[in-house]
Amino acid sequence: MTFYTRHAIKDILENRFLNAVTIITIALSVLIISAFGLFFLNAQDMFNAWKKGVRIMVYLVPETSEAQRLDTHDRLRTIAGIRHIRFISKDDALNLMRERMRRQRSLLDNLRENPLPDAFEVTLLTDADAPEKIEFLAQRIEGLSSVAEVEYGQQWIERFAYFFNLFTLAGYGMGAMFFTATVFIAANTIRLMLYSRREEIHIMRLVGATDNFIRIPFYLEGLIQGFSGGLIGLLVLYGIFSALGSRFEQTLSVEMVTIRFFSVGICAAIVACGMATSLLGCVFSLKQFLKA
Repeated sequence: MTFYTRHAIKDILENRFLNAVTIITIALSVLIISAFGLFFLNAQDMFNAWKKGVRIMVYLVPETSEAQRLDTHDRLRTIAGIRHIRFISKDDALNLMRERMRRQRSLLDNLRENPLPDAFEVTLLTDADAPEKIEFLAQRIEGLSSVAEVEYGQQWIERFAYFFNLFTLAGYGMGAMFFTATVFIAANTIRLMLYSRREEIHIMRLVGATDNFIRIPFYLEGLIQGFSGGLIGLLVLYGIFSALGSRFEQTLSVEMVTIRFFSVGICAAIVACGMATSLLGCVFSLKQFLKA
């Protein structure tokens, strides 16, 4: 194996330009696809963190009596998927608004009457925080007689889900496109090197060299190309992440998750995918060349 490795490294050094093109292509493919994956990973974390704290605001009709309020509270407790119910009176809501709008507090002080309704803040269980489950629970709650309106950010959830699904499809499409392009370029690079050494390979065959003896150095060369390209792509992505990640964290609230990079296992898998892509290109080229 040492002989094959030395032979592969020698070929790479002798054909620096062709190998550099392949390595750069693999690095760019890994960089772009991994950037999509990194964004997807952190967006998923943020969405999951938001879902853990999702709340439905249940606004009661005006002039709801104490008996009706207690009855609504009991009915809410019977609905599956609800973890906690907290009553917020309209006076408490107004005081909370005054605290949050301190600069505009004078506007609230001049109110002749409290325009806010009594409400229940409903916290959902973690297994009932999917968008379709939230919508189902909201419809059930809205059907209660004393409930005037239910608010839970429906438009935001729908837009985020639409964007998330669209981004996922775009990521799969980009991944397939760059995978095909990388395999094609790696295959052509190996094919050019094979043609440049066709007389040497022909002589090796005449003296009894087997196909495996010819293939192994090129396979090792492809693995080295894939490893180098995958590692370079990840290092560039990590540099961009380090430069921009802290800025994004500053725009997030304390309750949101922190921006994170890929784990060591995922990084190793990405590099392995780069090696497999380059190796696959070598296999295609050698299969066609050795048959000729």
